[in-house]
Amino acid sequence: MAIDSNGETESHALVRRQRELASLYATAKSLTALGELDDVLQSIVRHAHDLMGTDFTYLSLVADGRLSARAAEGTISAAFLTATIPAGVGLGGKVLATRRPQWVRNYAASTLIHHDPGFDRLVVTEDLVALLGVPLVIRGEVVGALFAADRSERSFHAGEIALLSAFADHAAVALDNARLYEESRAALRELRTAYRKIEEHVSVVERAQAIHEALTGVVLEGGTPDDVAQLLADQLGGSVTLLDRAGAVLVRRDSASNPCRIPAELDLGDVVENAHRSGRCTTAAGTGGVAHSVAPVQAGDSYLGALAWSREAATGRGVSDDMDLRTLERATHILGLLILKERAVADASERLSGELLTELMVGSPGISAAQRARTRARGIDADRLNLVLVADSPAVPPTELARHLHDIARDCAGLAGEHLGRATMIVHSADDDHTAEEVHRRLRRALGGPVVVVAERAVHHDWSRAFSLAGRCGAVVRALGHTDLGATTGRYALYAMIFDTDRARELDRFLDRSVGPLVDYDRRRGTDLVGTLSAYYGHRANVAATARALHVHVNTLLKRLDRVSDVLGADWRTENDLELQLGLRLHRLSAVARAS
Repeated sequence: MAIDSNGETESHALVRRQRELASLYATAKSLTALGELDDVLQSIVRHAHDLMGTDFTYLSLVADGRLSARAAEGTISAAFLTATIPAGVGLGGKVLATRRPQWVRNYAASTLIHHDPGFDRLVVTEDLVALLGVPLVIRGEVVGALFAADRSERSFHAGEIALLSAFADHAAVALDNARLYEESRAALRELRTAYRKIEEHVSVVERAQAIHEALTGVVLEGGTPDDVAQLLADQLGGSVTLLDRAGAVLVRRDSASNPCRIPAELDLGDVVENAHRSGRCTTAAGTGGVAHSVAPVQAGDSYLGALAWSREAATGRGVSDDMDLRTLERATHILGLLILKERAVADASERLSGELLTELMVGSPGISAAQRARTRARGIDADRLNLVLVADSPAVPPTELARHLHDIARDCAGLAGEHLGRATMIVHSADDDHTAEEVHRRLRRALGGPVVVVAERAVHHDWSRAFSLAGRCGAVVRALGHTDLGATTGRYALYAMIFDTDRARELDRFLDRSVGPLVDYDRRRGTDLVGTLSAYYGHRANVAATARALHVHVNTLLKRLDRVSDVLGADWRTENDLELQLGLRLHRLSAVARAS
């Protein structure tokens, strides 16, 4: 079992990650309720403190050019909430300036930040040492920062930073909601004459809030990006499209009650690019009176794709349209978490599959009770895994090939991974030729280019031998000039002596008898009679063509052939011609197989 840099097994890390995500979703739901600003701020730091498990957390907001602490959890001194520093000072200043997470192992000793004497005194009182800060961003504006602190020196790893950043996105939504709610109530008190307009505004806020709660509910119930897109389409009307990082459509859903007619090959390239560049929701008018709004899907600095909302353009919507755009932006936070979760689960599954495959390979022949239990826990019967496939492509690295093999292995209860630098899969097969061809077809469709897949049946659970045969046969296949096929080693039985190590002695005896004298002569004299004779036969014994291919004069070639006669005998062209040609070819292919 692999252990990460924090001394934690990957299975424990996955369980911890799932627990953190569940807590994050539950926390996000509790923050969606509208309330007083101070209550929301305190709720944010309390949940952040529980989520991160650090010694204390606090939240600071920007006001009049200064960063002031507004809420804290786990602090020692009540005076900490009076902390206020210029917006360009301290770790908070770096967070505001860079709009990115920042952290220090030892705040007091750090020379990379500008220190404020007043805050440094509070640092001593609180015994603050390690500090992580992430920005709170509302509609593209950094309004403050959320901090997690420990009273001992430490580093913050990427998972903690991503977790606090994701939480800060939800916290910003809750903070935005609280501010909007207070603004609405203040307007209701102050502008009695505009009661109807304010009432509409509150209604829109509540509608947006209801949508956000529904989105959070989808996540808590184990929903998918597809479910989120359908919910948005039903609530907002029109059509909702989720695109990947390359701009390809992943999901498109239409409202059942108020659909929007858009072409199947909708081109959103420009508006997606503008949204990605600005990091904010961007709206553009399309053809036929249709408007398209696109919000980027991001997690920290990682761009994960884009969410597009297409609907019939309307005028006079005002607050309602603005709030719908904010809802679209908020939905990207949900989608970002879902995508990260799916990636984390997929990565963990791929790692586990690869580990099991390596265990079976290294431990073969035979299966241990522990290996049977581990594979059975994944719904795989190790006793039925009877075919080993090795894939290779000159244009695609083994890691990427293995990732595609994982998708195929999931569909047929097999295992896939990268073993000894090769993309490998073990599956159950009733028809080996058909299985090899089907895996090749799926890989070629996924890659969009040629790939070689060679399969070998594993006898008595000896997957290691099957892997060796398939891998060495693949090298022979490529040396023969075949670059795009799916086949079993049986198709190349003629060359079995080359890739089957159990027949190495047979091959050596044949090579010694056929081309051995030439090989010995070349080794002793530093010549290349083997290469000369291979080129000679490769050009159908045409002296002129062979000389051109070797870039030598015809007389030079004839002298080399005379030297071959001295080594093999004058009758080498007539007596053992077929055996010599086959020996030369097997000699070249065996060198390739050994190198592999």
